[in-house]
Amino acid sequence: MTKIKTAMVLAAGLGLRLRPLTERTPKPLIPVAGKPLIDYVLDRLANAGVERVVVNVHWQADKLRGYLGARSKPQVEFSDETAELLETGGGVAKALPLLGPDPFFVLNSDMIWRDAYDDSLTRLAAAWDDDRMDALLLLVQTIGAIGYDGLGDFTMDPDGRLARRDERFVAPYLYAGVQILHPRLFRDAPTGKFSLNRLYDQAAEAGRLYGILHEGDWMDVGHPEGLAAAERALADG
Repeated sequence: MTKIKTAMVLAAGLGLRLRPLTERTPKPLIPVAGKPLIDYVLDRLANAGVERVVVNVHWQADKLRGYLGARSKPQVEFSDETAELLETGGGVAKALPLLGPDPFFVLNSDMIWRDAYDDSLTRLAAAWDDDRMDALLLLVQTIGAIGYDGLGDFTMDPDGRLARRDERFVAPYLYAGVQILHPRLFRDAPTGKFSLNRLYDQAAEAGRLYGILHEGDWMDVGHPEGLAAAERALADG
């Protein structure tokens, strides 16, 4: 199994969907069931053996730095986007010098997931195949995803290879905000701001975009309805 010791947490967003809560507090520090969102992600990474995490910062960057600066498990470093918000792809590309030459986890900071059986990060690492993959995404079934009412993102063949949803149809799986990426995925990436979706599409065309299905529940807490639903779900145990 691939041992992944480094990760990036995407925490630079403006949190527009959660206003007015995010007018003075960065979205990753919004509490859910008494715990800041970003701690759910960092605790999961620490439990999976990740030693070092790069967190990108933009909105209310000083508050995030102040809160996370003393954390030691995992060790936190910062990628500064205060001058320009670079979106998901540009944010990871800027942080590549901090992330190193090996595959690394990338996680959103506005979702919470619970495993039914084995740890999802461990399952992702076990499924990673360096010869076949440039990106490996954790997927969730659209039916039953807490706080989600979209049309889905991907279809998946029996080998785990992903294809983008046709605009005319719905897809059974959505991206869960948890993934493994290899630095080579960014070899021909543009400069400045861009979405990771651009690189997903390139990897899919090359047959190097894969996924595994999450076993357990998953909560999108990036908007008020999802936040309330997550509070209820966590309260119910």
